[in-house]
Amino acid sequence: MSVTPLPSVPATRTPGPAPGRSARSARPAPRFGALRHAAPALLGYLAVRLLGLAVLTRWAHLKGHGLLPLLAGSWDSLWYLDIAGHGYTAEPSYPRNLAFFPLFPGLVRALSAVLPGSRAALALGLAVVCSLAAAWGIFAVGDRLRGRRTGTVLVVLWGASPVAAVQWTAYTESLFTALAAWALFAVLDGRWAWAAGLAVAAGLTRPTGLAVAAAVSAAGLLAARRGEGRALAAALVAPLGWLGYVGWVGLVRGRWDGYFEVQRLWGNQWDGGAMTLRALRKYLVYTQYEPFFLSVVSVVLLLSAGLFLCCLADRQPLPLLVFTGVLLLVVLGSGGVWFPRARFLLPGFPLLLPLASGIVRARRPAAALVLTGAALSSAWLGGHMLLVWDGAP
Repeated sequence: MSVTPLPSVPATRTPGPAPGRSARSARPAPRFGALRHAAPALLGYLAVRLLGLAVLTRWAHLKGHGLLPLLAGSWDSLWYLDIAGHGYTAEPSYPRNLAFFPLFPGLVRALSAVLPGSRAALALGLAVVCSLAAAWGIFAVGDRLRGRRTGTVLVVLWGASPVAAVQWTAYTESLFTALAAWALFAVLDGRWAWAAGLAVAAGLTRPTGLAVAAAVSAAGLLAARRGEGRALAAALVAPLGWLGYVGWVGLVRGRWDGYFEVQRLWGNQWDGGAMTLRALRKYLVYTQYEPFFLSVVSVVLLLSAGLFLCCLADRQPLPLLVFTGVLLLVVLGSGGVWFPRARFLLPGFPLLLPLASGIVRARRPAAALVLTGAALSSAWLGGHMLLVWDGAP
């Protein structure tokens, strides 16, 4: 399949079909940043996440937990806050803290220099704002490919995913998803400078920033074959964020595989998926008394793999397929810890596009029932993940 992203078009013209779609199914794309056009999607997202927050607040109160420490002062949040306050060389966490990429703690540190409040509160506020930016970007991609209703449902599904509670914690998933979504939209819109810059930023946010860089580079190289010089530049620049941080860690550690050495300290290493297959058999077939949350993670991984096959059959644009494909390859091919893998796949919103399209085609009562059920289950699972499961989300 040969797919080339669309070039930018003047505001007075109607864009051609989106990459990978026929002219019959093409939708007019709104201008980059049309907030009013995205308002229903953002309001739907807020409604779902506020429901989850209400359930979590009540549940935390019943268990005697404070909400801010729960959302911004536990597990990985503490690592990011420590880096924001002290950098990467503070003992005793060094060198394990080198596994955490620098953009999120760097933004928290910058905000703490100009705004009042604790770093924990600022980190949580940053995550919430980034989640709205992510929802907007997800809508922009869905709207461009399938229309406004599909884009809106896509955003609601992302906000109602099983581990969506993480979107409003002091973690990097919301920031990373925002960068990934807008980078993919920029590619589809032919805005190569934006695509490259956002890919660089994504590469400084999470290890899976490699997936965003791969998507932009693959699309850019294909477009460059058709004579778009800026696309070639974007393809070359996109991986520099990820490569820059991994290379810097290598220099700090004094070995070319320094970053991967740090990951091994956390028990993470590439094994081609062998551990994933063993864990799926353990948690879904043979073991009867494992924690419920681990079974949820296992189901999410299987569904994600199945949805990727649906995306292939649906002939999604190449940048989306590369992004989700590399994301799945990294997560499923890892031999590391099991419990955060559903969270690692949270930015893979294009996987939900076949579901969103199906819901839009369904009768309204059925669509409302599915979305309501997803929102309620997500709210309950969020509370279970943060208050019952005794490990990191």
